[in-house]
Amino acid sequence: MNHRDFGPEEDDFSDVNYLTEEKVCEILEVCEEKKDYTPLVRAVGKVFTYSECLMRSFRKVKSEAPKKVKSEQTTRKSESNQGASSTSTAASKTPVGKEAEKKDDKSSDNKSEDGDSEDDDDEEVTVDIDGVRRVYNKILTHERVESAIINALVCMLPNVECELTYHDAYSFDHNYLNIFVILMENTNLHSPEYLESALPLICKAMSKLSLPGQARLARLWSGFGTEHLIRILETFQQVITYTVICNDFDNDNLVNDDDTVASAAKCLKMVYFANILAGELDMHLNEEEDDLLIDTNDLTLQELLGDEERSPRGPRIDPLEIELGVRVSDCRCPLIPFEEFINEPVNEVVEMDKDYVFYKVNTESKFAFMTCPFILNAVTKSQGLYYDNRIRMYSERRLQALYNTVEGQQVNPYFKLKVRRDHLIDDALMRLDMIAEENPSDLKKQLYVEFEGEQGLDEGGVSKEFFQLVVEEIFNIDIGMFTYDESTRLFWFNPSSLENEGQYTLIGIVLGLAIYNNCILDVHFPMVVYRKLMGKKGTLLDLADSHPALHQSLKNILCHEGDVEKDMMLTFQISQTDLFGNPVTHDLKEKGDEIPVTNDNRGEFVSLYADYILNQSVDVQFKAFRRGFHMVTNESPLKYLFRADEIELLICGTRSLDFYALEQNAEYDGGFSKETQVVKDFWEVLHSFGEDQKKLFLQFTTGTNRAPVGGLGKLKMIIAKNGSDSERLPTSHTCFNALLLPEYTSKDTLRERLLKAITYAKGFGML
Repeated sequence: MNHRDFGPEEDDFSDVNYLTEEKVCEILEVCEEKKDYTPLVRAVGKVFTYSECLMRSFRKVKSEAPKKVKSEQTTRKSESNQGASSTSTAASKTPVGKEAEKKDDKSSDNKSEDGDSEDDDDEEVTVDIDGVRRVYNKILTHERVESAIINALVCMLPNVECELTYHDAYSFDHNYLNIFVILMENTNLHSPEYLESALPLICKAMSKLSLPGQARLARLWSGFGTEHLIRILETFQQVITYTVICNDFDNDNLVNDDDTVASAAKCLKMVYFANILAGELDMHLNEEEDDLLIDTNDLTLQELLGDEERSPRGPRIDPLEIELGVRVSDCRCPLIPFEEFINEPVNEVVEMDKDYVFYKVNTESKFAFMTCPFILNAVTKSQGLYYDNRIRMYSERRLQALYNTVEGQQVNPYFKLKVRRDHLIDDALMRLDMIAEENPSDLKKQLYVEFEGEQGLDEGGVSKEFFQLVVEEIFNIDIGMFTYDESTRLFWFNPSSLENEGQYTLIGIVLGLAIYNNCILDVHFPMVVYRKLMGKKGTLLDLADSHPALHQSLKNILCHEGDVEKDMMLTFQISQTDLFGNPVTHDLKEKGDEIPVTNDNRGEFVSLYADYILNQSVDVQFKAFRRGFHMVTNESPLKYLFRADEIELLICGTRSLDFYALEQNAEYDGGFSKETQVVKDFWEVLHSFGEDQKKLFLQFTTGTNRAPVGGLGKLKMIIAKNGSDSERLPTSHTCFNALLLPEYTSKDTLRERLLKAITYAKGFGML
C-alpha cells in the first residue's frame, strides 16, 4: 500500500505544524498499521524544513515545570571542598556575566501552539530532551525518514544562519536555541550523509548564535553527562577532520578560510566550556592578580605615536569565559580530558604565521585558531607564542629607532646583559633590577648575553648557557631560597629565606625571559607554582604534588572515623621548622592554641593549614617571583593560550628524551649522510649512553639538557664533518644545535673523545 491508499476519512497528518513525542508515536502507529511511512516522512520533512515549526517542537508540557539545567559539577565536591565549603564553588553559582542582567520582556507575550507560555528565563530548558532522544531512536531506523530530515535541514539551515546573522541575535536566540538542541540529539550526525551536507550547515548556523546564546547552550550541555557530551564533541571533531583531510590546505589555500572548519571550531568551543562547567571547579582567584601589571603613569612613546592603534592586541580573555563567569584555569578536573579537544589534522595544516596575524589584527573578519586554543597542541601554540614574542622584539627595535630619530638618543635596540661568570647572580640581579625600575620595556627586547672576558657572539647558545647557570646557582639548596623534597624531587619557596625579594624577582624574570627567548630551563617546581602564576590560589589538592606527606596527614584528619579531638589532640596552632632548624609556631586563627580541632571544625582546620603552607607563608617570596615573571609576560597571550600544565611544558620542555626521534630528524652537512660509517657509529654510541650522559650530550650540543615542547623529534640537530680522524675532540655550535664531528675511523675512539668533550667542555671558548 502506498500513500494513495489513504482515504479522505483517514488522517495523513498533513496539518502537523510541530512535533511532540506523542504525535510522532501516533503517526508511527498509523504507518506501521498501514505498512507505509509516507505520513511520517511528510510530517518530519515539513517540521524540519521550517524553523518556526521545529523551534516549537518537542516542548515540555506545562505540567513539567521547566527546571534550570544544573551541571553535574553541582553535585560533585572536590577534595578541598571537604576541607571547607568555601574552597570549591559550583558552576551554577558563578556569575553569568551580561546574561544575568538581561530580561526578555517580549517572552511573556509568546505562546506555544498548545497554549503554554514560553518561559522567559534564559536559563530554563523548554525542550523535552529525553523525549527527543526517544523519538530519534524510533524514527532514525527508517531510511526514508532520515533522508527527509537531511533534505529538510539543507533547506532550512541557510535561512536560520541568515536570520541569526542579520537580526537582533539576543531576541532570536531563546527560540532558535531549541533548534540546535533538537538537532544535536541526532545520533547519526557523524554518518557520511550528514557530514557531506547537513552537518556543516548546522555548524555554520550554530556559530552565529549570540554570546548569551552560546553560554546557554554550554550550560545546557554541561548537564548532559560524559557519554552525551563525548558524542557531541566527536560530532564536531569529525566534521573538522573530514573537511581537513578532504581538502588540500596550504599556504595559498588556508584552512582558516574554510567556513565549515571555522564554524565547527566555534561550536566546539561551546562544548569545551560545557566540559569545564561539568568538571571539578575551584573558583578561588588570587585577589592581587590585577596588581601585577606594571604601573606607568606617563604615556609611552609607543602610545604617543599611536602604535597601539596600528597593532591591536588579540583577546586577553575569551568572551565566552566572561559570559559564563568561569575561567579555564578554574577547572581542576574536566569531565573529558582536555587532550580530546585537540585536532591533530588541523595542527598539521594550520599556518601559524598567518593565523597569528589574523588573531592580532583581523579577528573580526578572519577566523584564527588562536581564538580556539584548545584545538591546538602545545607545539602549535608555542609557534604562535614565538611569533608574538618575535613581533614584540621587532616592535621594540623599531621604537628605539624612533627614539633615536625623534629625541636624538642612541639607545641599544637589544637587551644586552653583560655578566661575570664568577659573579653571575650579583651582576644579573643588579642589571635586571635597574631595568625593572627604569625601563621595564627593555625586557621585551631580544636578549643578548655576554660573559665578561670571553669571546663569542650570542646567537642563542650563550643565552641558553646563561639561563642554565642562573638556574643552577639560584636553586642551590645551600643558598636557602628554595627547599628541596627528596621524595618528589621538587623545589618549593623557603618561607624563612634570608634572601631579599630581588632574588625571587630575578628568578621570575629569568623564567619569563626563557619563554620570551624560546629557551628551555631545568627547573623543578610543583604544578601549584604554575597555577599560582595563572592567578589561582593553592588548595589542599595541590599539597598532593608539592607536600605529599602533609597532604596524606591532612587527609587522614578528614577521614578519621573516631573522635578527632581526643585521638589527635590538635589545635589551630601549627609548628614549622625555620632555616636553622628552630621550631616556629603559627596560629591559623586568633588564639589558635586555645581552639581544639574537632570533628565539626576539622574541615576548616585542613583548609586553613593548606592555605597557610601554599599561600600565606610564602606570600612575600611568591609575590616577588610572580612580579618578575609578569614584567616579561604581562602583554603576552601566554595565559590566554596555555593552561598551567602547558606553561610548565614551555618552561621546562619535555621530560622524556627519545633519542631515536632525534636520530630520525637529524640533518647532515659537510659530506656526511646517515649512511656514513662514522655517523652510524655515532648513533650507536649515543644510544648506548646512560641517561646522565645523554643529558650531558644535549647540554653540549644544544645548550640545555631538556627536550623542547613536542620532544626531541622537534629538535633539528645538524651533524657536520669537521675534518678527518685526528686527536681533536668533537665541538658544537649550541646556537644552531650543530655537532662538528671529525671522521673518526674507530668507534672506540669516537666514544672516548665524545665522552671527554661532553664531560669537560663547559663554557664558551672551551669547546
